Amino acid sequence: MSKYVVEIPGREQPGPIWEQRLRVAAYCRVSTEHEEQQYSLKNQIEYYTEYIRQNPYWHFVAVYYDIGSGLRTGNRPGYRQMLKDCDKRKIDLILVKTLSRFGRDTLETIKQIRGLRQMNIGVYIETGGINTLTASNLLIEQLAAIDQAESWSRSRDIKFGLRQRMMEGKTILNHTRFLGYTKGPDGVLQIVPEEAEIVRKIFDLYVQGNGVRKIKKHLESHGIKTVTGKTEWSTSTIDRMLSNEKYAGDVLMQKTYTPDFLTGKKKKNRGQVEMYLVENAHEPIIGRETFDRVQEMKGHIKKQGN
Repeated sequence: MSKYVVEIPGREQPGPIWEQRLRVAAYCRVSTEHEEQQYSLKNQIEYYTEYIRQNPYWHFVAVYYDIGSGLRTGNRPGYRQMLKDCDKRKIDLILVKTLSRFGRDTLETIKQIRGLRQMNIGVYIETGGINTLTASNLLIEQLAAIDQAESWSRSRDIKFGLRQRMMEGKTILNHTRFLGYTKGPDGVLQIVPEEAEIVRKIFDLYVQGNGVRKIKKHLESHGIKTVTGKTEWSTSTIDRMLSNEKYAGDVLMQKTYTPDFLTGKKKKNRGQVEMYLVENAHEPIIGRETFDRVQEMKGHIKKQGN
């Protein structure tokens, strides 16, 4: 019997993504609100907008972006909105610089990519030129693991740099302003005179024997507002103010620490890692004697409570 060969034509494979009619979006993320990263984010948004629009085959959807950690999607409204639009089938392809922009948790990243693949939505990773629709599962898993390792390395390097600054007595202040102070252009705290009077009043009232609840009533009855303009004061805020060493001109650094960069959760430092006290870091609002007196009174009350 002679052989008879029948040719079975293969399915036509789609061409390169740059030559397909796709609805294309991009995702960007920076980890902090520092000015240089804000500038970087602006450049990324402009770059992706122009890059997508200039392709005649592509339809521009949006550039989604976030400012903050890549650990928890709850803190990334841009990311969440992008996934909602994917569920609504508004997007065919997402451009991203690196896979770590999606998130630093390997398992979570792979889960999201697999979910997008089931909807036939690809993620194009510029670093490596990888399209998750055509890449193997193994390659994506390896890439995610590498990105997580690099994120851990960067986190370690950042912590080392911060620790070196602390050891050199260079103060690190996460906020630009709190009651009584504002951060100057050189990064050093500067007194806000009218607010400093409120701080002195709070300390004076406490030294006179008034507890935080009485101080709260005094401030509210005299129409004195918080630093954010609220008319109602929190007793916990007043209590923290009375223990804040910055009012005496000092800065205690590393009061909290992050034991696991993947969770990103901060914990109160109870001696697990080093602390660094910089004395006379800026102009004080409260004299040293008054501040120390308040700490003694608070310590005595705490002992009585126990």
